[in-house]
Amino acid sequence: MSDPDSPVAIVTGAARGIGFSTATELARKGFRVALADLDEAALNVAGQRIGGAGSMLLAGDTSDFAGVQRHAARVLERFGRIDVLVNNAGMSQPRRLLDITEEEWDRTIDVNLKSCFNWCKAVAPAMLARGAGRIVNVSSVSAHTGGAPSAVSKFAYCASKAGILGLTRGLAKELAPHITVNAVCPGSIETGMTSALIASRREAIAQSIPLGRVGTPEDVAAVIVFLATVEPNYLTGEIIDVDGGQWVN
Repeated sequence: MSDPDSPVAIVTGAARGIGFSTATELARKGFRVALADLDEAALNVAGQRIGGAGSMLLAGDTSDFAGVQRHAARVLERFGRIDVLVNNAGMSQPRRLLDITEEEWDRTIDVNLKSCFNWCKAVAPAMLARGAGRIVNVSSVSAHTGGAPSAVSKFAYCASKAGILGLTRGLAKELAPHITVNAVCPGSIETGMTSALIASRREAIAQSIPLGRVGTPEDVAAVIVFLATVEPNYLTGEIIDVDGGQWVN
């Protein structure tokens, strides 16, 4: 049985990659974790891998405002509190400006940016009522740099991830002092989304990174969990690049 007084975290895009690693580490630290993902089959596998009576699965589209409201209500009904929200759900978008359709642009913004708004809107009232909460948004170094010619994703992805940084800074001021809002920007991280590209250029990519290797989901999860748990906490509105120094300036 899980401890009814233990903290509760929601992690979106939790079925694999950075989201799964983050959910796993939060569970290891004693959190009851609600895992949200569009891919119900992969979500069920992730839930089995994490295990424990303190986990909860939320299958659905994070860009669906009403659906997210229902999911947040379910978490509150089961656990009675929400301490941490990790907005990690996202999608790649390789289309260039002259090729992308309006529908593809809208879907990229909905999944990568609107979903963050949806979940922040859904959990903030409960966090404010408790007088405490942590929100960590997952952006990308592409929000700073634009997509490199060889990058998996191009301008629409960059725009959506840059929007997350503005949302983070704005909400950090609006929700203070009770809720902290920070963001992480992963660099070259080997996930299912990037593995094919990295495999074809691993040595060249590693040589461009001062720390000498491609990052892992666990590298990013460690920073997310730090922002979610560090005490005392005097960080809000911060953007932390997790890129091995690749884009240091």
